[in-house]
Amino acid sequence: MADNLPHKVADINLAEWGRKEITLAENDMPGLTHIREKYRPQQPLKNARIAVCFQVTVQTAVLIETLLDLGASVQWASSSPFSTQDHAAAAMAKRGVAVFAWKGESDEEYVWCIEQTLTFPNDKPLNLILDNGGDLTNLVHTKYPQYLCSLVGVTEGTSIGVHSLHKLLNEHKLNIPAINLADSVLNSKFCLFYGVSEILYQGIKCAAAVVMLAGKVCVLAGYGNIGKGCAKILRSFGVRIIITEIDPINALQASMEGYQVTTMEEASKMGNIFVTATGCPDVIRGEHFLHMRNDAIVLNMGLLDREVDVEWLKRNAVETVRVNPRVEKFKLSNGRHVLLLAEGRIANVTWAMSYPAFAMSYLHSLHVLAHIELWTSRDKYEVGVNVLTTKFDEEVATFHLCHMGSKLGKLTPEQAKYLALPIEGPYKSEHYRY
Repeated sequence: MADNLPHKVADINLAEWGRKEITLAENDMPGLTHIREKYRPQQPLKNARIAVCFQVTVQTAVLIETLLDLGASVQWASSSPFSTQDHAAAAMAKRGVAVFAWKGESDEEYVWCIEQTLTFPNDKPLNLILDNGGDLTNLVHTKYPQYLCSLVGVTEGTSIGVHSLHKLLNEHKLNIPAINLADSVLNSKFCLFYGVSEILYQGIKCAAAVVMLAGKVCVLAGYGNIGKGCAKILRSFGVRIIITEIDPINALQASMEGYQVTTMEEASKMGNIFVTATGCPDVIRGEHFLHMRNDAIVLNMGLLDREVDVEWLKRNAVETVRVNPRVEKFKLSNGRHVLLLAEGRIANVTWAMSYPAFAMSYLHSLHVLAHIELWTSRDKYEVGVNVLTTKFDEEVATFHLCHMGSKLGKLTPEQAKYLALPIEGPYKSEHYRY
């Protein structure tokens, strides 16, 4: 493929549809609209050249347009080969954004798209990274280290990406300041929990519409924030839930909620539906597939494409049938079938319509504020993995409460003195766990 293209998308003729949906999403992303109103006059991101590796969806398009409104130049590739909404990509390309993404990229095309975000017009290199999974950050550190000297920092919104940052740091290979947004309160407790609970049902029905959930047994691997959201929505549809966990605290939480907790070896014999949400490779393996009931449904809601051992299925299936664009049916040597959704990839952004706009507004708002911090207060952040203070979570939460019509109380001077807190916050210490 040729380099130096202004953009590369599947079909520019989808732009009108994309623009309509971007407008709808924007109306339900109050954090970003408030940030635009507050910061647009100052243009705090002027001269920033931000390379973005994040799902290309209508929700993220609102984030990109916010960065542009605040003075930044932006080039954008997807953080997953199958997550792109082609109409969103077309709308942004028509606006003039350098977006390189289409649904169904090959592995080679995926890397090529990310590489197109590294240099801006007049051969100016990127100076900020907005990452979602670590692929862009790792690419620069391993293949394009010449760009590290121009980089001010990176923001990362996933636990997988943050794990990768810590790995680089521990190996003394991380060369830029990084801000970890994955562990922010709003992302972990709101975006992941509430966002997932809204889209899991939509995704299953989108891929396997004939399946009734009520009365089914779902084996849910992982009871972190994503797992908790999955369990919440599945229980509301009458699904019986079995949890598998390695973390005793998460396992205890699941047990106290009334869920059965056991091993995948035991649970694989009981489930009709299997959902992974761990961020760990090879959670469902060959021996588990062989124990499953006929027509068991398997899908991945976690942030790692390797949670399900898809390669084992491909090697060992005696027959494979594509039921629809989102579902493959594998016949095993024991005569039973396994239905795999979205090729074992991150299903919530592969066949669902991504996270709801309101849920994504939390994380996207934090990304913008973090980039303003890195760009305008760069001496404040050292090389390493940093976190934003609680005041940023509280500020973004306040934006959303106003949109919902909620009203906050206010400390009196006497109360503030007694609690030793500022009247305007922050109201919790940095080590407080919500």
